[in-house]
Amino acid sequence: MKNKNPETEQESLYKDLDQMSVKELLTNINTEDKKVPHIIEEQIPKIEKLVKAIVKKMQLGGRLFYIGAGTSGRIGILDASECPPTFGVPHDMIIGIIAGGDTAIRKAVENAEDDTEQAWKDLAKFEISSLDMIIGIAASGNTPYVLGALKKAKEHNIKTGSISCISNGLIAQEADYPIELIVGPEFLTGSTRMKAGTAQKLTLNMISTSVMIKLGKVKGNKMVDMQLSNEKLVKRGIKMIMEELAIEYEVAEELLQKHKSVRAVLLAHTKNQEN
Repeated sequence: MKNKNPETEQESLYKDLDQMSVKELLTNINTEDKKVPHIIEEQIPKIEKLVKAIVKKMQLGGRLFYIGAGTSGRIGILDASECPPTFGVPHDMIIGIIAGGDTAIRKAVENAEDDTEQAWKDLAKFEISSLDMIIGIAASGNTPYVLGALKKAKEHNIKTGSISCISNGLIAQEADYPIELIVGPEFLTGSTRMKAGTAQKLTLNMISTSVMIKLGKVKGNKMVDMQLSNEKLVKRGIKMIMEELAIEYEVAEELLQKHKSVRAVLLAHTKNQEN
């Protein structure tokens, strides 16, 4: 049954926001934000189970889909879009989908989140299968677009996770691996782009980073597969090579230019050591 008084809609703990000084506004927002990491910490056992399930699927060649509406959809797209440059994975390995399509990334699309059928149509374009995994993201826990995706996924034997910010929401009831981040009332009543959005973003950071590490996309604490797409990242790559191989800047730069990636440089060095 749908939660009649969702935590995300409860009245703010603060009164007369329009009468506060700028310092009071900032201090009180920060006070609320500080609650988020502790709430996520309580969910780590559930997040762990979800991460392990994703890794298992991806090791078999599966993909990860994030699906959401509004702020939740945008946060999923942000996390998905950061994985290729950070970890050097294909753009179709982690995919973010938002209700209303790409237009909704920048501009709200009316009623898009209320369509229970469209989400599966959007997923079907990617020929989704039981090898893949879906995480439904919805602060309210009840978004029809997301709920429709999870219901259809179950019919097609596709495992699902969910990230919501209310207790016992509909998407949590539908998901195989539900995560509920009960951050409480927002500083600005009902504005889930605040604490709820922060909680979702931090959790997705944890999920995608942990998955990529377990898939071997990190060496030590270094992003050895990152795309060298600008001068800053090239310099970071050179520094990694310098530290790993204890060599001078110019030598590291030459090796990176030759092999095109930090991982390739380190692999070549290991082969040379063995021969």
